[in-house]
Amino acid sequence: MQINGLIGLIILLADIFAILKIANSSESTGMKALWIAIVLLMPVLGLLAWFFIGPGDKALNFRF
Repeated sequence: MQINGLIGLIILLADIFAILKIANSSESTGMKALWIAIVLLMPVLGLLAWFFIGPGDKALNFRF
């Protein structure tokens, strides 16, 4: 049962990463809101969609 919790935690962290990257992208506010909503409403599918076709640079650097 512990493996399910670990998978859930990994998905949560990946979704938070995606949301931060979306928020820091150069897309319009409307597109950012749409992508964030997609990631929040469909955590796994939204994350995959963002990774392959989503806005912004997918590099692993952060800007706070």
